[in-house]
Amino acid sequence: MAGNTFGKCFRLTTFGESHGAAIGGTVDGCPAGLPLDPIAVQHELDRRRPGSTPLGTARTEGDRVEWLSGLLPAPDRPGHLITLGTPIGFIIRNHDHRSTDYDHLKEVYRPGHADLAWERKYGVRDHRGGGRSSARETACRVVGGAIARQLLATAGVRVQAYVRQVGEAVMPERDDLPLAAAWDHPVRCPDPEAAAHMARLIEQARAEGDSLGGVVACRVHGVPAGWGEPVFDRLDADLARAMLSINASKGFQMGSGYRAAAMRGSAHNDPIAPGPATGATNSGGTLGGISTGDLLHFDVAFKPPSTIAKAQRTIDRQGRPVVLEARGRHDPCVAPRAVPIVEAMACLVLADHMLRQRSARV
Repeated sequence: MAGNTFGKCFRLTTFGESHGAAIGGTVDGCPAGLPLDPIAVQHELDRRRPGSTPLGTARTEGDRVEWLSGLLPAPDRPGHLITLGTPIGFIIRNHDHRSTDYDHLKEVYRPGHADLAWERKYGVRDHRGGGRSSARETACRVVGGAIARQLLATAGVRVQAYVRQVGEAVMPERDDLPLAAAWDHPVRCPDPEAAAHMARLIEQARAEGDSLGGVVACRVHGVPAGWGEPVFDRLDADLARAMLSINASKGFQMGSGYRAAAMRGSAHNDPIAPGPATGATNSGGTLGGISTGDLLHFDVAFKPPSTIAKAQRTIDRQGRPVVLEARGRHDPCVAPRAVPIVEAMACLVLADHMLRQRSARV
């Protein structure tokens, strides 16, 4: 079975390629009667779309979502839609795709990309921007996540991600900054000084024909205790699966993450006190795969984008050595544009477990 569907109760299926006529998807399992604000969904797409930050790709897409099914105008809320409980279908048309930019890649495999692995799996590949493996597909995830976000809002759940690191620049731990301030800077970091440093590094990498990696942090408020399953469908395991399904993601850690390996139990165990913890905990907000009611927090590491202007050694389809100098429009660092995608995938996981928890007890 092809892996194009995510979730069990709240399910997103996506389709389409980077340089096809359109991409799109279907959200199934969303309860009937949810008032949906289409402007808020479009806002999420606008935060992710190509051209949304001057530090990203030069490709510009309007990314206007078109609704196909599963919704009706809300009778008592002008401008809103209401879910019918049936599959919600949508498409996003591609406009600014320049397929000729990729003609030189028909017979060559790009280092760091899935070209060779994809062709070995299917025997054929779409060389135009990576086809289905392109990050263009994540626009569909953002639509699904925006619907999930509005469902989660009915339970008081709020999801906020931001860039915590770009290259060697790391945002210091601070409790005095509103995380929403991340959207005041093209890097999507709420700390102005750290954001300026990150921006300089990104521009330097772009000027040198190179790229940088980064870390996106995510904080989730309002998740009650009890979401998640205790064995294979643990909440933290599902979050890891979701984040590692995002293009260019290479690492996931919850709470203390890898730092836990150097700690003692006396230091790592979070004290249990009345009421939920509002700050970061070593557990990250889950124990035994189940939410504790505390702040849910995790980090996602992204590799440097593989398409760079520097010459790289590779092979062609006949196995002959080739030196590739890539052309086209690409992000020098994916972390800023990954922020809304991380939020979307977190919303999809949490909405799914929210609905699953409703059937867990009387």
